[in-house]
Amino acid sequence: MQHYSVLDLSPVPEGQTTSQALSNTLDLAPQAESLGYHRYWLAEHHNMPGIASAATSVMIGQVAARTKTMRVGAGGIMLPNHSPLIIAEQFGTLATLFPDRIDLGVGRAPGTDANTARALRRHMQSGDQFPQDVQELLTYFDDAPEGTQVHAIPGEGTHVPIWILGSSLFGAQLAAYLGLPYAFASHFAPQMLEEALHIYRSTFQPSKFLAKPYVIIGAGVCGADSEEEATYLRSSQVLAFARMHTGQRGKLPRPTHDLDKEIPDHIRLKVEQSMSCSASGNPESVHQQLTAIISKYQPNELIVTGSIHDHAARCRSFAIAAESLRELANEDD
Repeated sequence: MQHYSVLDLSPVPEGQTTSQALSNTLDLAPQAESLGYHRYWLAEHHNMPGIASAATSVMIGQVAARTKTMRVGAGGIMLPNHSPLIIAEQFGTLATLFPDRIDLGVGRAPGTDANTARALRRHMQSGDQFPQDVQELLTYFDDAPEGTQVHAIPGEGTHVPIWILGSSLFGAQLAAYLGLPYAFASHFAPQMLEEALHIYRSTFQPSKFLAKPYVIIGAGVCGADSEEEATYLRSSQVLAFARMHTGQRGKLPRPTHDLDKEIPDHIRLKVEQSMSCSASGNPESVHQQLTAIISKYQPNELIVTGSIHDHAARCRSFAIAAESLRELANEDD
């Protein structure tokens, strides 16, 4: 493994505001940089009371301005929601302001419900255009050939690296075909991870963007100084996943000592399956679980995420993960 990174959804805890959530992100990012995290990615979600990173490109600029060397980007932008030209201009502007520090991960899903997708003023069938939209984006970031009629300004010539994101096989196939780096959302949808990695690695076509496959996989992390504290803190995310499975949207729940009273067994089973690519517990447990994930899937990079109600505890969790990941990355040197 070459690097380790952070995916931040800017969670909005119960009892707090979106202003506090965004402030927490801007506090966490410099800490992540000091801990050796290579990238800091934010994700686009809409109409979600518990996620404050909807204006993803705006937050990327704020995070980049408060850090010095860490790469900052989108994990990701949901391309069906946008014109490729607009995204090229936004990320071209970011790349111009913060040279060689900006990443653009793009996904095929709208990242929201049908009503919200309509409110975004995009055609509902636009997901079918995803491969063409990606290629259009690549063109905008390239050095424009003579005769080009439409230019992304800023954007043209910035060569912002594009990542294909996915939780199924489609993204793996597209990333391999285009010779682009690939990130799999195993932190919430690990079911197809092994098959997707096999397809990507075995069918990868070298390109001017990338000579050989490069894979990021996601993992949830909830580290604490004791097993009991980690179990308690993790209950917030378990509750959040359970409520999503039953169609309830809300802020990040407060933790509880008794999940069994909160979640029916059949929902709990689905949640644990969704969160199976994760590490939780005291520092030793987190190290053992992260080692197992990396050993099994052999990613080039691991990106960790974790929604914890208390901000200080969340920062501590990322620090515990970084200690293990730094050691695991060094083992590869």
